[in-house]
Formats: sequence, C-alpha cells, structure tokens
Amino acid sequence: MAKLRHCFTILLLLFTAESAHSDFFTSIGEFLLPQNCLSPHVNCVFCFVFFPSGHMTDLLFVERDLVSSLKDYIRAEENKLQRIKRWAERLDVLSTAGSQDPEGFLGHPVNAFKLIKRLNTEWAELESLVLTDVSDAFVSNLTIQRQHFPKDDDQIGAAKALMRLQDTYELDTETISSGRLPGSSSVATSSSVLIVEDCYDLGKVAYSDVDYYHTELWMAQALKQLEQGEESSAVDAIAILDYLSYSVYQQGELERALEFTKKLLELDPSHQRANGNLKYFEYQLSKQMKLEVDDDDEEKRRMQKENRGRRDDYLPERKQYEKLCRGEGVRMTPRRQSRLFCRYYDNGRHPRFVIGPLKQEDEWDSPQIVRYHDIVSDRDMEKVKELAKPRLHRATISNPTTGVLETAHYRISKSAWLGAYEHPVVDKINRKIEDITGLDVSTAEDLQVANYGVGGQYEPHFDFGRKDEPDAFEELGTGNRIATWLLYMSDVQAGGATVFTDIGAAVQPKKGSAVFWFNLYPSGEGDYRTRHAACPVLLGNKWVSNKWIHERGQEFRRRCGLHWTD
Repeated sequence: MAKLRHCFTILLLLFTAESAHSDFFTSIGEFLLPQNCLSPHVNCVFCFVFFPSGHMTDLLFVERDLVSSLKDYIRAEENKLQRIKRWAERLDVLSTAGSQDPEGFLGHPVNAFKLIKRLNTEWAELESLVLTDVSDAFVSNLTIQRQHFPKDDDQIGAAKALMRLQDTYELDTETISSGRLPGSSSVATSSSVLIVEDCYDLGKVAYSDVDYYHTELWMAQALKQLEQGEESSAVDAIAILDYLSYSVYQQGELERALEFTKKLLELDPSHQRANGNLKYFEYQLSKQMKLEVDDDDEEKRRMQKENRGRRDDYLPERKQYEKLCRGEGVRMTPRRQSRLFCRYYDNGRHPRFVIGPLKQEDEWDSPQIVRYHDIVSDRDMEKVKELAKPRLHRATISNPTTGVLETAHYRISKSAWLGAYEHPVVDKINRKIEDITGLDVSTAEDLQVANYGVGGQYEPHFDFGRKDEPDAFEELGTGNRIATWLLYMSDVQAGGATVFTDIGAAVQPKKGSAVFWFNLYPSGEGDYRTRHAACPVLLGNKWVSNKWIHERGQEFRRRCGLHWTD
C-alpha cells in the first residue's frame, strides 16, 4: 500500500511540480489645473501609450548600437585633440625659444622663413583641423534612430504602468525604487534602481493626472533618498516639498501640508508660494478647530482615508481581482482540492493520442478548467511569435452594443491574428485544438496572439456575448463563443496570472501549457462564473495565444441538456 501511495505521489509531482507557478500602454486624463497660489502648476495631455515588450527589446539593441557609435565618435574626438595637442606642444617649444631673444632668433634666415611659413600655411591647416566635424557619423545615426524613440507619452505610460503594478501588488515605493521586486534576484543592479530624479518624475506624472495619492508617495520617496545622502543635480528638496505640501493638502491633511510648508520655508524663507500657503493653511486649521466635528464628518474622513489612491472606477470586483493577482483570496478548500487530479488523457482513444496521451491537470472543478501540459513545442511557439511580431497592434474587444471590435482602456496588450492558411504551424495548432477538445474549429476565430509587457493586463471580462449584447459576434455569423483555449507561450517571472474573479481561481502562466474552459452551458446559456482577467505582468514578458471556439458546428459534438445549466 505504501509503495502504491509512493508511485501515485510521483505521478502527481510529474504533473504539478511546475504548474505552481511591443509595449506599455496607459491612458492619462487631460486636465488644466487651477491657476492658484497653492499649486506647483503642471499640466498634462490625454494620451494612449503602448510599447510592446518585443519592441522594447528592439529599443534596447538600438541603444546599444548608439552607445557603440558614441564611443567611435569619442575616439575620433580624442584622436583629433591628440593631433592638436602635439601641434601645440611643438609650437610651444619654438615660440618659447624665439621669445628669449627675438632679434637673434629671427636673425637666422631659416627661423624667419619657418615663422612666415607657419603663420601663412600651418595655422590655416590647424584651423581646418579644429573645424573638422568628426560627429557626422554619430549624429546621422542618432537622427535615423530617433524616429523610433519613445515619446513623452510613452514615458508617461511607463510611469503609469509602474504605479499600476504598485497598487495591484501592494508594493511600497522603497521596494520599487531599490529594484528588489518579487521574483527578481535579491541583489538589484544599478540599472534597475530608481534615483531621485526618477522618483520625482513619477510623482510629477501622478500630479499631472490629479493623482495626489501617488504624488505624495513618490515625492516622499525622492525626499527620503535625498535626505539619505543621494546627490542630485536636477532636483532639490525645495521643489519636492512644494509638491508634497500641495498633494497632502488635496487629500485633506492640513496638518501635514503645514508641516511640509514650514520645512520648505526653512530651506527657502523667500519662497513666495510657500509663504502664501503657510498663511492659508494656518487660517484653514484654525477655522477647522473652531467647527464642531460631528459623526458624519468623522465617517466621511475615515472613508476618504480608506479610499486613498483608488481610481474613480474602483469596484468591489477590482479588490477581488487584485487580491487574486497577489495570490490571495483563492477559494479552493482542501476537500475540493482533493478532488482535482492529473491524468493521461487520450480523448476517448483518439488515434492521435492512443500511443502518446496528453498530460491533463484539473485547475478548477466548477466550472471545469483544465490545463494540458507540453502541448506545443518551443520551436512552434517561436514561429508563432515570429509571425505575429510584425503585425502586433493594440488589442481590441467586441463592443457590447455594436459587436464591432474596438480598443478599450482596460485591455492593455498588443495582439495579432493568424489564419490557419498562413503557415503550417498555425494549421497544426488548430488541428491539435480540435483533436483535444473534440470541437469543430472551422467556425472558430483565427488564432489571436497577444503580448503583454511589464504592466500589461486585461481587466475582468467575459469571453462570451451576454443577452444585453444582441449584436455580439453577429458579423461572424457563427454564434456565441462556446469555449476558450488559452496557450501560454512564455513563462513569467512574476505576475501575469489568469484569474477568475467570480469563483476565486488563479491560473499561473506556464510555457507550453494550455488552459481550456467552456464559456456556455450545453443549453447555450452563458456561464457567468467564467468572468476572468489577465493580471498585470510584474516581472518578465508574457506571450499567449487564444482560440475562441464558436457554437456553430458543435450541435452534435456538445449536445444540449434538458435544463439551462445542463
């Protein structure tokens, strides 16, 4: 019996040991901030920023090429200066010798000839040498590459992505600033550390978005690093304190606003705005103390403090979504867990799998979510990525009213569509999906390849069209999305889980594995328990491909039951 238990344990480990585990995009609101004496006045422009991780990799190599070009330019300048230096040293010797006895020196006809020759010819050559521009190659290369550089909007998007990760994974500014993110090596390199100017810029982005909560956090981190002795030529404590005092004031914390203002005035007693703010804050505090605070005001303040940093669209579901992304709130009891198994699967002795059955693992019991391990080879996944990269565009969703595909602020990734006719590998994957699921994929959508860079996410959504969306997928003419096939084409160091907010399930990405579930009951009714989301990628790069299988063609492959939940 013990031996049998030991063998079963090995079988389970075989399946479960590993399963335990472009572009940036964001939207920034357009605001013209009030022109008052309190504000350090910054404005912002509405923008959509998206740099996929594949494009980010290209940018890294572009920068490396530019650094090499810059070094060549420096060597050319150094060589030029060396020639000028040797010329100057030679002339210094001659002019020093001649200046000791000018008449005697010039009395020698050779010296007189050489002086005239130098002034007439050699100094002109030196002038030509000094005016020679050896930067042409570098400047030309830089000009060509600059057209592919990120713009201000992209930098804002990257900052917003960092703050999105900060909120979702409950990271403090010190953790991000030091580069010691969950899943990263314990020792951060200098390139992954945020300096004072970086923290300050993050605070300014938040300020421009009227996000005073994050403004305070990042300005406080910048000030902390300054006070710890970090040097900065671009940012000083006065500018940081100016932002800090205003951001905490906007959050209703008059005492702290006054404290930061006094600290600023200690450094710069003549600061005009701070002097005005000091009087205003003191007046407001004295006024506040005279008013009797009732229970309603106390409750209002408590709620304001609790909701600090939450966006206007904050919903209880977001709290559940973020908890699941952090690995919290998974509602799987030990008893239910005991009913989940891993097995070898041949889909009813399908000819393709009789000799080589698949590794199938139960991820969830109700609704049933299963994972198939080692489904696609590394070579085939790389070919899919290669085909998709040139076509990556911002991912779209189906408009619930019109059924037309369009972009949405809550889906932050880039995607491309690949048809079976485009390459044998795509056709091979489609046929494998049909063989495994037993469903007809001829009416399915093309294979969608999506790339999520750092901060990339897809907030909670349904894959199927609801009853209040009568036109969803009407253009396709193949009915609703009956099932979803999700293939993970990369491992992710941290973050990037697929979470099901209604049932409290979390599925971790594992390269080469695919997750499958039905979106509809056999009756055709939508299964609302399948509402799911793609968590932000905290560390790494996430590649997935989706196959959405539709109702048409499944009439005799998945028969209806007698009840709507059958």
